Amino acid sequence: MEGKKIRHQRKVVGLAILLINDQQDDINPSTFTCDFCVESKHLQESFKVKGCSHFYCDQCIVKFVVSKLQDNVTSIMCPVPGCKGMLDPEHCRPILPNQIFDRWGSALCEAVVMGSETDKYLYCPFKDCSALLVYENGTKRAVCASVCPHCKRELCPSCKVPWHTAFDCIQFQKLNDDDMVKVLARKLKWPRCPSCKYYIQKSSGCNHMICRSVM
Repeated sequence: MEGKKIRHQRKVVGLAILLINDQQDDINPSTFTCDFCVESKHLQESFKVKGCSHFYCDQCIVKFVVSKLQDNVTSIMCPVPGCKGMLDPEHCRPILPNQIFDRWGSALCEAVVMGSETDKYLYCPFKDCSALLVYENGTKRAVCASVCPHCKRELCPSCKVPWHTAFDCIQFQKLNDDDMVKVLARKLKWPRCPSCKYYIQKSSGCNHMICRSVM
């Protein structure tokens, strides 16, 4: 009986220790869940946004900065809508690869130059290029196509988009997305599905097609 009593006491003590450890973990957690990737990360991998209380994992912040730079955004705010927190190169430098840090600095310098002479500069509209271009005539009102010297693709310096072959600038700027789809459909001779009225295009196989709306 004495042996059973001792074993029981040891179990009670063991459970008490586990409970205390769990409570301490709740008070001082060593991990957190990143709101971007929704993965559990160690606190050493966390990065706090400057000027607010939000924080994310290092990898997600780097990806967020890269995505903004690809969109030619240099003043990068906290990912939370409406939050006044900011990300700046110096604050993010410890987690940024050197190439990204240098690219961000160059983009900020370009933004200052473009802000002072907006009629002379534009970015290539192709996201895999995004090179800063100088418009030699000092104006972007020309209605002819220009060629990016970096990626060698045609663009419209007035509309800041890839060259719109079927329209002049005035027509293009009046178009909405639906109008563009209709023009493209006429150009490529897309028929409409007789059931759902969506445009369709044959990619392979026979001519028999089944509408998704009736599947």
